[in-house]
Amino acid sequence: MALKASNHDQRQLLTLQEADTRIVRLQAKARALPQTPRIEQLDTELVQLDREVLERLGEHDDIAAEVGRIENDVQTVEARLKRNHERLPLITDPKTATATEHEIGTLERRRGELEDLELEAMQRQEDAEAALAAARERAGAARAERERLAAERDAEAAGIAAELEQARSERERLAAPVPTDLLALYERQRERYGIGATLLQRRTSVASGVELTAAELYEIRQAPEDDVLLDPNSSAILVRTEESGI
Repeated sequence: MALKASNHDQRQLLTLQEADTRIVRLQAKARALPQTPRIEQLDTELVQLDREVLERLGEHDDIAAEVGRIENDVQTVEARLKRNHERLPLITDPKTATATEHEIGTLERRRGELEDLELEAMQRQEDAEAALAAARERAGAARAERERLAAERDAEAAGIAAELEQARSERERLAAPVPTDLLALYERQRERYGIGATLLQRRTSVASGVELTAAELYEIRQAPEDDVLLDPNSSAILVRTEESGI
């Protein structure tokens, strides 16, 4: 036995379906905020950028430590040179004096080598500082962009959430006067097929966009106005009005 409901009650389903469609669209909009893809891309980029900063920082620290070791070596050599230069005038033994002079020559060559190494290391340290600063700047720019986009996304999401709350409240108001059995059928068809009710407009189902066949239209014409019919194409409740063309 077909479900019965007044045409007025059936027409209420069209308004309810509009509210449900709006809710679905708002939910889809919330899931597809325009900032989200770029934020996800930036999250991936930031992992690499932060790793690069750490690598550059490690390189910089290693070179700084190397510069420090060379400087210590230079200071050690200079201290020995100073000591030998101070001792040399006081040495009376020719053999010892010769050995001291030889050591001074060796230390001076070593100091020259160390100073060359120090200059080279200091240049590498300067380059490492520049690379570290550039890496930090790239990471900072990406993080600032992400924060800006996240703020925009959150603000937009909050606006959509407010619209959703209002739409759901309106939906509850529209569903309240619909007879229980009719509402249950509407909800079941909507859950199964995505649409609970559709208008038959000029012999065409609005939900499916398909014009009904002559045989289907004949059956609809023969059905009492309070019969609840289903659209043969979308399976939604087919609501008849003066626009139906039957």
